[in-house]
Amino acid sequence: MLVGPRNGPAGQAFATALATPSAGHAPFVVIAQPGVPTKPLTLYVNKAQIASDFHGNATWGASQAGIAKAVAEALENGTLPPEAENDWVVVSANWVNPQTDDLDAVFENNYRACRSAIVAAMEGLPHRDAVFAAARDVSNPFYTPKKN
Repeated sequence: MLVGPRNGPAGQAFATALATPSAGHAPFVVIAQPGVPTKPLTLYVNKAQIASDFHGNATWGASQAGIAKAVAEALENGTLPPEAENDWVVVSANWVNPQTDDLDAVFENNYRACRSAIVAAMEGLPHRDAVFAAARDVSNPFYTPKKN
């Protein structure tokens, strides 16, 4: 998640991503409803190539809707400052599992993840001490190093 002024690095990333689609990855502007882009202007970048019609609906429908809701709410509730409405952009890179079978879960997961990412971006989270502590016992869902 990148959030920031259009005339800064976030704006440059927005323009670059929009202008340089790659095979299976076509960034698009997030809408709250047809003809109503969310504010601040938000670019959706899919991390997974669309694998089926259902996966496409999950990405372009449910996931996009979750992102739109989270971004609009962040502006409305003051998580994003008032100037973000027209002078900032958001770039959201999103993973939707190609094997998904639950559009409502995709919506809810993307909404919660985007909401949390915006708060983290605006509050500078995680704080450096939390990063240093985590790095001392580094792991992720795909790998945990052996203890020496």
